[in-house]
Amino acid sequence: MNVVPVQMHDEIVTKAYQARGYDFEESREAAKWCSMAAWHGIKTHNAVKALHLDHLFGAGPGGTVPGAEIEVLPSRFAAVEKWNANYKLGQSVASRAMERAMQLADEYGVGIVTVDNAFHYLWGGGYVIDAANKGYIAYTNCTTTLAEVVPFKGKYPTIGTNPHSWGFPTKDLIGFNVCIDWATSKIAMGRVQQLKREGKELPPECAIDENGNYTTNPADVFGLVTFGDHKGYGLSLANEMFGAFSGGSLPTIRGHFGEDHPNEKLGISCYFQVTHPDALDCGNFAGGRSQGENVKAVLNDILGHGNENCLFPGQIEAGSAAESEKAGGLLFTDVEVEELAKMAEESGVAFDRAAINKA
Repeated sequence: MNVVPVQMHDEIVTKAYQARGYDFEESREAAKWCSMAAWHGIKTHNAVKALHLDHLFGAGPGGTVPGAEIEVLPSRFAAVEKWNANYKLGQSVASRAMERAMQLADEYGVGIVTVDNAFHYLWGGGYVIDAANKGYIAYTNCTTTLAEVVPFKGKYPTIGTNPHSWGFPTKDLIGFNVCIDWATSKIAMGRVQQLKREGKELPPECAIDENGNYTTNPADVFGLVTFGDHKGYGLSLANEMFGAFSGGSLPTIRGHFGEDHPNEKLGISCYFQVTHPDALDCGNFAGGRSQGENVKAVLNDILGHGNENCLFPGQIEAGSAAESEKAGGLLFTDVEVEELAKMAEESGVAFDRAAINKA
């Protein structure tokens, strides 16, 4: 692994987005969340993935609108805001939406921001971990740009990989924040692309080819399958339902920018929800425990009784963050470093290889 300084990474990624027409502020926000993903070891949603998505569906193909203004729509509910993102860069929108949801939670106990006409915000775990670091319980889901997943027992992809992300403020209790974060497909498409880049095979029974047969060759993937059979399908469908209620259109044409689909919408939908822990406190914890003491006692009980070698969700990401902290930078493979070098060259940024050390 190679250690890339955060400042160097963020400068390259910011300039890469600016070179594609985005303004400085949204480019800086995009770089921040790419860095957050890399810091936590999330290779499927780092800058390589982010700029690949932008190349396929971003400003060039007419998917995103650099510098677009978010329109806050009327809402009769004080704790809920409805946004028309106007196809603004996804990481910028998500960053602001989660921040606004936290502000609403401070006032009302819970805050919700639902977003129409959006673009994929990459790693949802980053936003909920950031909120958990600030003391909130946070949740987000979104529909993804393409329909890449087949319904349970299906053969044709008609739903997205559709992630769910939860963050709980437990860092002061157990040393890290519990973060439940997943795509509802058995494997993320970003992981498929990563394995394809690195010449590796897929795990068994997570993707199908064009004939509906399972394949382990990333180059033959026609569709992904949901984890947990009907259970993962149900969770994926939940995202589509949130999107449908918010204004999202047909999943099979979503992201098909440049094609002729009159009277249909091509963007994704996002949902952000933040709950202040005080809003859940009923004030009657067993044994006279405080809320924090009670949460810790519950977590200890779950990993007790012979379960001490089990992990909580978020623990691996926290371990990766600790490794990044120890290394003093972002950990990238040789292939990822070369991709970063290409970004720098395309953006006119000097790429200082001497600043990159081996871990």
